[in-house]
Formats: sequence, structure tokens, C-alpha cells
Amino acid sequence: QVQLVESGGGLVQAGGSQRLSCAASGRTFSRYFMGWFRQAPGKEREFVAGITWSGGNIYYSDSVKGRFTISRDNAKNTVYLQMNSLKPEDTAVYYCAAGSTITTSNSGYGMDYWGKGTLVTVSS
Repeated sequence: QVQLVESGGGLVQAGGSQRLSCAASGRTFSRYFMGWFRQAPGKEREFVAGITWSGGNIYYSDSVKGRFTISRDNAKNTVYLQMNSLKPEDTAVYYCAAGSTITTSNSGYGMDYWGKGTLVTVSS
């Protein structure tokens, strides 16, 4: 089992920045592909960013590419999502997930563990 706890959400103005963290505990964190997903009110879940165990391969959705940066610190069992140039349409609950395979689908199929999410609200 892997337990994931997100933090760092909150209210931010458009154009601002926010950094999300996801702390993992349980089984060996460094072996997992880590991803961030989000779900806006009334919308389907959406893949945001993902990173392989070594950090050697990183994936972004087109909607956040160039604005968001995913990173991980395996020594701290933590994955981060740095969000810059935030837009009101980035408002969503952001979820951290861990999986044994690379997953970039919006459904998150293949991710084995999920956090409970943290709300990011971007005001215009």
C-alpha cells in the first residue's frame, strides 16, 4: 500500500503561482510513476503531469505545458507540482497518484493509488 497526501492548495490570483506537494508513505515510493490529475467542478478528470521513477521522463498535458513543472525527491518521498501563470480555468481539485506503469490518460487508468486531493482556486 502507498498512502498519498496532497498539500499546498488554496486561493491564488490569476497570473500567480502555487506549489503543490504530495507526500507518500508505505511501499517504496521511488519505484512508482507519479502523476498529477485534476477535476474541475462539473468536468471529467484530466491528466496534468507525470514523472517516471528516475525523473528521466516527464509528461504534461497541452493545457499546462510551459506553465507547470513536475518534479520529485525520492529521498523525501515527495512529488511536487509547481504551477505558474495560473488561469481561472486551472481551478480544480488536484490529485496525486502513483502507478507501476506510465499513465497519461485522463481516466488515470493504471494508477494504483490516489490521494484525497487539494483544491486550487484561481480568481480572475
